[in-house]
Amino acid sequence: MSMRSDRQRFWSDDLVGLTPYVPGEQPRIEGLIKLNTNENPFPPSSRVTEAIRAAADERLRLYPDPASQALRECLAGYHGVALDEVFVGNGSDEVLGFLFRALFQRGRPIVFPDITYSFYPVYCRLYGIESTIVPLDEALAVDVDAMCRIDPSSVGGVILPNPNAPTGRALGLEQVERLAAHFADCAVVIDEAYVDFGAESAVALVGRYPNLLVTQTLSKSRSLAGLRIGFAVGQSGLIEALTRVKDSFNSYPVDRLAEAGAIAAFEDRAHFERTRAAIIRMREELAAGLNARGFEVVPSAANFLLARHPDHAGADLAAGLRRHKVIVRHFDRPRIGDHLRITVGSEPENAALLTALDAILGAE
Repeated sequence: MSMRSDRQRFWSDDLVGLTPYVPGEQPRIEGLIKLNTNENPFPPSSRVTEAIRAAADERLRLYPDPASQALRECLAGYHGVALDEVFVGNGSDEVLGFLFRALFQRGRPIVFPDITYSFYPVYCRLYGIESTIVPLDEALAVDVDAMCRIDPSSVGGVILPNPNAPTGRALGLEQVERLAAHFADCAVVIDEAYVDFGAESAVALVGRYPNLLVTQTLSKSRSLAGLRIGFAVGQSGLIEALTRVKDSFNSYPVDRLAEAGAIAAFEDRAHFERTRAAIIRMREELAAGLNARGFEVVPSAANFLLARHPDHAGADLAAGLRRHKVIVRHFDRPRIGDHLRITVGSEPENAALLTALDAILGAE
């Protein structure tokens, strides 16, 4: 039995040994510039809030559609796939949680990079799944060659973000296809939380690979982190597996207001394209500003930058920025401990970040 404190005496043994995911800080500090959780600096489409208001009526006394039919039809039409190839959930993290249970085989490890979304090892521990960790290459890119040297018969699944987090580097579709083909006898999951900021979506490949599942979220490029909508696209056998887990856990994950807002977000294509283009432009401007101040910036296809200064420890820079009321993300982890992950904010927020860095760097 695991060692436990008195307050843990009613916990399960598995829970005592579980280290949960640590979300980005959500501080309440007046005048704070918050660049630590990759939220979109632009508000959602006005059509989203209008749709939510319209849905906030007496129908809230009723359960939502357990199949989220209207939203799935919207997503299927948007991505050019069949209705039974779309699954929706309460944020992409819930979708990921379902697929770890539904698709990854016990008794064989799943494969993911060493520097990646830190929820993956948490889900492995939660569900009792082993893992094979493949280091990123020297440029902090996903090492597809190394992954494809693994015997596919020994693997229970593969998962990685594209673009990767927290690096921002993206794989091309030919590399994703190589992974799907090499690991043809297990599920290959591509987590596309940031795909709209500069990468190619693997949704285009799902028709050719029955083992390929693509997950996305409305939190980033649709400015809806507070709404909690995520979805997956894959062939019907994978979607049925997810649905079986959902219906064994929570048959009504997507509420009426969230479904109405999500549909409206996809219907307003002009707002999406305008804000996405602005973030890409501001990302490149911010990268140039960091380069000019001596930072080494990892090329990013996401709405954030991973950067380090060769003369300053990452923890010290993060603490210094905090004193200037600018919050960024610092990971105390091997290989990226001196890096900062910086969300692309609004133009005034990005300017304030650079001004704070000038003060910090100029003080030494």
